[in-house]
Amino acid sequence: MIDPAHPPTGASTRRGPLREGERVQLTDPRGRMHTITLTAGAEFHTHRGKFLHDELIGRPDGTTIVNTAMIEYLVVRPLLTDFVLSMPRGAAVVYPKDAGQIVQMADVFPGAVVIEAGVGSGALSMSLLRAVGDAGQVHSFERREDFADVARGNVETFFGGPHPAWTVRVGDLVETLPTTDVLADRAVLDMLAPWECLDVVADHLAPGGVLICYVATATQLSRVAEAMRAAGRWTEPEAWESMVRGWHLEGLAVRPQHRMIGHTGFLITSRRLADGYTPPLRKRRPAPGAYPVDGEGAGEGAEVEVVEGTEYGDRPISDRKVRRAAREAARGAQASAGTDELPGR
Repeated sequence: MIDPAHPPTGASTRRGPLREGERVQLTDPRGRMHTITLTAGAEFHTHRGKFLHDELIGRPDGTTIVNTAMIEYLVVRPLLTDFVLSMPRGAAVVYPKDAGQIVQMADVFPGAVVIEAGVGSGALSMSLLRAVGDAGQVHSFERREDFADVARGNVETFFGGPHPAWTVRVGDLVETLPTTDVLADRAVLDMLAPWECLDVVADHLAPGGVLICYVATATQLSRVAEAMRAAGRWTEPEAWESMVRGWHLEGLAVRPQHRMIGHTGFLITSRRLADGYTPPLRKRRPAPGAYPVDGEGAGEGAEVEVVEGTEYGDRPISDRKVRRAAREAARGAQASAGTDELPGR
């Protein structure tokens, strides 16, 4: 039974009238969207009129407002999907279609203990925190302090303050996780080289626990699958990707939209075997040519110049972009908490 006096973290920000410091989503008659943070005395301007934020504060969710040019806007609280796609970001976010797959296919349940690496801009962290609830634990590891700052600001903005189930540690997973006493039910790796972390994750994942990795390229996908097989501590991996195609609905003009969300990343999942057990022998033989023969491959003496940080298809992110995202995320957290200072960590 939920105590009305102590609702789950973030629940109070999803109900009731619109409040100062909240983010709201405006949609105009042409379907264009704007996300604003309600601020007393502020105005929302476009080239086609304006209105005061004060006119929205205190109104119910799902209302409309007309500006000075008689343009009508639909006003709603952003869903988690909307928030993720409009929030400040340093690193690329895990798209909602993939976050939903991760929560479902990894069977992240209320009260679960989850290891997450890396945090990025906090998009996946929010979905994991929603799934485990206040009684669970999400232990997030991020190598970059500036990315962690962006993620903290975004998470605190969305939930209206720090989430009690979330712990963020800055450092390399392989070096930092062994210094903790975390024993997790689930592990989610969103990083360039997850195969380097399989052993340490296995040491901190309960038998039968689910590991799911999010990788961007087929090269990464192949390498992590082979590393899982070679380790002997994981069940046979399964991999997939998802694509989302919207549909245009206008009377009898019902057709697929011209644009769709195609490839964003691959998901590969496996389960931790109990100590002392090995996976059953595979009955299906690999296809001819599935594995390279020693000495074959690139031409003799061939050299490929690789830009640092792009070995597996990752694009370098400028420090300036991350600093800007961190400032915007911090301002959002301040406004959401209704204070002049960031909430305590």
